[in-house]
Amino acid sequence: MEHSKPVLIMGGSGQTGAETAALLRRWYPTLPLTIAGRDLDRARRVADGLGAATAVTIDLRRSDLGLRDPDLPDPGLPDSNLPDPGLSVPGLPAGHGYSAVVATVWDKHLNGLRYAQDRGLPYLSLSSGLTDIAPEVVAGGQRAGAAPILLASHWYAGVIVLAALDLAREFGRVDTVRVSGVLDELDVGGPAATEDMQRLTTSTSAGLVRRDGVFGWVSGPDAQTEVSSVDGTVLPGQIMPTLDVPSLALATGAPNVSFEFAVGESASRRRGEPASAEVRIDLEGEDRTGAPLGTSRYLLHPAGQNPLTALGVALGVERLLGLRGEAVAPGIHTPEALIDPAYAVERMAEIGATFVDARDDR
Repeated sequence: MEHSKPVLIMGGSGQTGAETAALLRRWYPTLPLTIAGRDLDRARRVADGLGAATAVTIDLRRSDLGLRDPDLPDPGLPDSNLPDPGLSVPGLPAGHGYSAVVATVWDKHLNGLRYAQDRGLPYLSLSSGLTDIAPEVVAGGQRAGAAPILLASHWYAGVIVLAALDLAREFGRVDTVRVSGVLDELDVGGPAATEDMQRLTTSTSAGLVRRDGVFGWVSGPDAQTEVSSVDGTVLPGQIMPTLDVPSLALATGAPNVSFEFAVGESASRRRGEPASAEVRIDLEGEDRTGAPLGTSRYLLHPAGQNPLTALGVALGVERLLGLRGEAVAPGIHTPEALIDPAYAVERMAEIGATFVDARDDR
């Protein structure tokens, strides 16, 4: 399907947004893109490097993102109630249309979502997290027929879920899914990503798990755990409240699911190399004959978490636009509901990700 209108990437001049745009350009050389950021010069540099791309600044505090469409009611607060409305820099070009809205920054006012819904455009969000997702879900439910919404605030924008589901295909029944990730302390990302991390880790100290088929919260000592790095080093970690848990539990049917997380030195940095991304995926259950089966693999990327996150976003955009697969219906969607795990794993290999067997150290 050809698209003459550009994809609006809010936060497109940031690390994840820029890398997402680069992936989309690599896959679809003529797909129009609009890089939206707070700094117009920085957005222009990203756009100029892509080709077939434009740059704009937007004001996420405004219900019209800086563009007031006279044919649509203003669903938000009057701009006069927002701080410094007169300081809004040049925004979206008047009369300009878009094919999708992608929020690679936290759309905390939900103005990007409302902008997309008002115009029937697909929308993808990345930074809400489990503890902030309720407003997006309610907004999507209230206007379920307006547009497709992809909730991709999973770890690496859903890439881990897709990798685990690909591994699960050899199982006849999955009983346990345990994901444990190491985020190198030097690989948190840019200012927006750092702010997101601080918000998500301080919003609650409890973690979400599924045990014996029941979702529940764990806190205090029960949320503390140990995470094994790929070289066998054990790091102190904690169980996290992440969308990966319900996605994996409901997609596999596993009654026991957890996602564990540690911040520290990655194995590559201990070898004197740059910070890398490493996530361990453990599955236990039965094969299709009923025999016990287990697998433990590490998903690794030598350039850290950003390439994998950008891949997750790009896969979602590709699917929302109908560039691969059938058209996506209006409503709320998750990555595993739209993206084929085997295809996602192929794309992971293309960007330099690898899978290695885990040592039997548990």
